Amino acid sequence: MRNKFITDYLSFTRKERTGIIVILFFIVLFCLLPFLYPLLTSHKRIDHAEFEKQIASLTIQQADSSDQFGKQNGYAANYRHYYPSYKKGSDEKPIQGAMFSFDPNTLSPAGWKKLGVRDKTIATIQNYLAKGGKFKQAEDISKIWGLHEDEVNRLLPYVSIAEQVSPQVVEKKVFETRPYTKKENKIIPFDINSADTTAFIALPGIGSKLANRIIAFRDKLGGFYKVDQVGETFALPDSVFQKIKPVLILTNTSLKKININTATADELKIHPYIRYALANAIVQYRSQHGNFSSINDIKKIMILTEEGYNKLAPYLTL
Repeated sequence: MRNKFITDYLSFTRKERTGIIVILFFIVLFCLLPFLYPLLTSHKRIDHAEFEKQIASLTIQQADSSDQFGKQNGYAANYRHYYPSYKKGSDEKPIQGAMFSFDPNTLSPAGWKKLGVRDKTIATIQNYLAKGGKFKQAEDISKIWGLHEDEVNRLLPYVSIAEQVSPQVVEKKVFETRPYTKKENKIIPFDINSADTTAFIALPGIGSKLANRIIAFRDKLGGFYKVDQVGETFALPDSVFQKIKPVLILTNTSLKKININTATADELKIHPYIRYALANAIVQYRSQHGNFSSINDIKKIMILTEEGYNKLAPYLTL
């Protein structure tokens, strides 16, 4: 058993032994490579004298560039305004003009010419004034492009700017403020039995649907005998009814009545105050006891309450 284990797991073929040797070779090689690399590479000797010469030349070049930049900064620091100067030997000579007190805002081109200002500068001034520019103080003439510093110093003592006239203050109108009051349309009272949908629509909170429902309810009843019946209209809020009630009046009290001795059950139940059970009971009572002799006889029908009788009686006849 032991020999078989050694033979199966610890014996190698020729190819396996060769592969193991190659892998061990490369492992050893990679481990020794950091130590062998310095021996394999050649180092050039540094010439320190040449290196110092290069550093010295770079220092000189940097000093020259810094000095040149410093000169430019010096020019920039002294620069404020550009004033064209006269070159020596040129034919152009400074213009000397007569001196007098003047307002640069109102002086004419001829006046500037008399002061000795050049034509190009005069055109610049006129263009500035034409665009709405103003000289507010004497020192503002130094901002004129093309006017030399010596000319500014020569003209400055003679500048006399007129005081600016402030525009008149418009007096504000004081308007009286009053609280807003909504104008209410006064509604004329109307008869609820003869009014059409237009009259009801004019009431607050009543639209076309409610107006049509009121008219339809009135037609089914056969007319209103009191104003409170309008409040029984389907989907009419009581708050709306209480608001419109003051303008509802009743002058036409003629009602369409039902003959309880001749009307059929189908004709009776059409009325909003008569349900099918009551309509059938009226017909059955009439067939058993004969015609009603008075309106009060209808009270003998047990399912009719006192309240129901009081609401229905105005619409009944014999």
